[in-house]
Amino acid sequence: MRIAAAVLILVILAAMGARLLPLYLENMRLQSYVEGIAQDAENRTRPDDMLRVAVLEKAALLGLPVKADNVHIKRSSDTVRIDVRYIVRVDLPLYTVDLHFYPGAGSR
Repeated sequence: MRIAAAVLILVILAAMGARLLPLYLENMRLQSYVEGIAQDAENRTRPDDMLRVAVLEKAALLGLPVKADNVHIKRSSDTVRIDVRYIVRVDLPLYTVDLHFYPGAGSR
């Protein structure tokens, strides 16, 4: 009986991992993209709206629910910082979880 319970728990954990892992991988891809934009010297002179649209397009391509007000761009004299904050609701059997993601990057 203990072995059956342990196997059941492992199956449940594997199913949860299979449901959550793709979201984390897509967030990592968005993080990498945002880092690339922030590090590109050309983008330091581009308007905020163009940078915001680029991030939104990439997020849409990845299937992430990022909206325009989730993308925050801060500038100083020669740097740009891009922060993205969004929430993904995941409905699992008998449980719902909100995953909070905060990809962001700044130029140096």
